[in-house]
This record gives sequence, structure tokens and C-alpha cells, in this order.
Amino acid sequence: MESLATEIRSFYSLKELRENVEETIRQYKTLVADYSEWLGTLLRSMETSENKEWTKKISEMQKLLKAKTKVQKQTKKKKKGETSILEWVQFKDIMLCTDERGETEVLFEVIEELNAKLDRLEKVRESIEQLEKYGLGRNIVYLTYIREGIPEKIVFRPKKGAELEKFRFVTEFSIPIIVRK
Repeated sequence: MESLATEIRSFYSLKELRENVEETIRQYKTLVADYSEWLGTLLRSMETSENKEWTKKISEMQKLLKAKTKVQKQTKKKKKGETSILEWVQFKDIMLCTDERGETEVLFEVIEELNAKLDRLEKVRESIEQLEKYGLGRNIVYLTYIREGIPEKIVFRPKKGAELEKFRFVTEFSIPIIVRK
């Protein structure tokens, strides 16, 4: 992924913008597949049966992942009395963990976030396709505000040096001449 997290980009057609969004969707799907494979390998290699609470949590995370539901991250908002299975340590502005189960937690969170972005990108792609059906002009630059890889706002600007399209009606009009004698 070469794009910045937040940027402003100019596109010279809606097709170009749509193709950019479709490419981002393909990249995110590839990432989700790679991370899911990594997570599956990690889960198979771990012995989770020794800790029933951890096994239950992994099972819940897998159900959430398969359903692709939008659930607030539970790791940040813990209920009172709930004990953390993992030992995360705060070091300045970052959290640290030495347990390999921390790796599974991070993978679950990343996959969930990527799936949420994919859903959002699919909706943006559909919106762009609807705009294409309206047939906007060819002499327009689409100045696009992209936040965290997702187009959020589009400003229509006329291309510099391009004359705005004007409606012209050109025809020939002829009337037969009637000669009277």
C-alpha cells in the first residue's frame, strides 16, 4: 500500500477515482486474507486448551470476525471486575506485550478494522458508480480528500485552461424558393 493515511489527490475522471478505490479494495482483501492465514496458523500452533477463559475469548473473536460485525474494541473498554487475560504494559504512548497470545489479539483487531474499512470502501465505490451514471463533464478535476485510505469528500473543479462546456446548436435551415410568374 503506497498511499498516505490522509491526503488530497486529484483525479481527472470518475473512472480513475473508481479504479483507485477498487485497487484499494483489492489490497485490503489481500491483507485480510494474509492476516487471516497468519492468525489461523498461530491459533493452530498455540495450546489454548490450558486456559478455558482464553479459549472462550478466541471463540468469540472468531464469531465476530466471521460475521463481520462492527463491534467496538472490547480491549480498550473493560468492564469493572473483568480481568485481562493478557499482560499489556504501558510504555509512554505504546502498549507492550511479550505473550504470543498478544499477537493473536492484535491480528483479530487488525482484521476487524480492515473489514470495517472494506465495508466503507464498497459503499464509496457504489456512490462513485452512481455519480458516473449522472455523466458529469469531462473538463472536471475531482479533488478528493482521502482519510485513512478512504475517500470522504470530493470537490469538483474545472480543469485549468479548459473552456467550460457550452451547449451549441448548429444546423442548416433551408426553405425552397417558390418562383411566381
